[in-house]
Amino acid sequence: MAAALKRIIPLFDRVLVERFAKETTTKGGIHIPEKSIGKILNATVVAVGKGVRQKDGTQVPVSVQVGDKVLLPEYGGTKVEIENKEYFIFKEADILARWE
Repeated sequence: MAAALKRIIPLFDRVLVERFAKETTTKGGIHIPEKSIGKILNATVVAVGKGVRQKDGTQVPVSVQVGDKVLLPEYGGTKVEIENKEYFIFKEADILARWE
């Protein structure tokens, strides 16, 4: 997985993320039906682009780094499958927040 993932470098201000795994049980041990689980809005940044180039030629770097945890919008992003795992590409402006 690591070799294929390292070859993917998002362009400009795009960010490649991996959504967190869905929780199928509660803390009390109750199993949650798959239909009741909503979209996972939390993700980990896997790769980032170099940033967007402005009209004067300067480059504005992306504000998130690899390994950051981010909050995503409910809709959007482009789904990418790499070695049977789902990843998503978002523009930096579409990412709602970075959290720790």
